[in-house]
Amino acid sequence: MFSTPVIAAIAWAVLLGGAGGLLTEIGAWYKQLNKPSWQPPDWLFGPAWTIILGLAAWAAVLAWNGTQTEGDRMIVIALYVANFVFHLLWSPLFFKFKRPDLALIEVVFLWASVFAMCVWLRPYSELASWLIVPYLAWVSFAAMLNAKIVQLNRPFARA
Repeated sequence: MFSTPVIAAIAWAVLLGGAGGLLTEIGAWYKQLNKPSWQPPDWLFGPAWTIILGLAAWAAVLAWNGTQTEGDRMIVIALYVANFVFHLLWSPLFFKFKRPDLALIEVVFLWASVFAMCVWLRPYSELASWLIVPYLAWVSFAAMLNAKIVQLNRPFARA
């Protein structure tokens, strides 16, 4: 019924979304942080990530179907593996270790991985490249929000 690329793309999105949810603790520490007035409400993050990761999974399938060689398929796999790692690292840095300053450094790598997806998926599927744009926009916004939280609450380093 489902092809291997479709199953892999769905697994990628579900694992990232699920892990992100499990690693995000909206507890007392987070609630006490000073946040900018332009931060979206907490309830919006779950639906936003669900849509964004769903679009990125769709992009993976389109790109995979547009590949011609084993080398092309390895590029798509490498892009999604790198993104998976960088996406997964942000939440524990910010929420578990309570280090928005380190998460701000890490988000640069996450942003670069999403940008790489936009650029490198394009030869396989122009639509796939465009489906990544909301992910890039959201991570760009999240990076600005992360930076503002660091600015409003520093220092975070342990004594």
